[in-house]
Amino acid sequence: QVQLVESGGGLVQPGGSLRLSCAASRTIFSINYMGWYRQAPGKQRELVARINSGGITNYADSVKGRFTISRDNAKNMVTLQMNSLKAEDTAVYYCNAASNYNIYWGQGTQVTVSS
Repeated sequence: QVQLVESGGGLVQPGGSLRLSCAASRTIFSINYMGWYRQAPGKQRELVARINSGGITNYADSVKGRFTISRDNAKNMVTLQMNSLKAEDTAVYYCNAASNYNIYWGQGTQVTVSS
């Protein structure tokens, strides 16, 4: 079965940047979308950004203009470029993918924005 492996999380100062990557262990057939969710302590998991099979993107209002999602189908990979990071971006970020048949989740990577 497909596994999603995230990388790129860490500690960054406010205003800084991070780039998250998520690689699928193999091609996901009949894929509909790949994206990123995040969850901070005491809060519900929320959609951060998503890109569908046609290249259409969707962003949370809170990250619009600061984050950019992209996908490399040949490498079975999705990335999230995060710029102008704020303290409120601190959360565990989860890679997510969906095909016509299954939904997949990564284990999560911690992003901490703090001075």
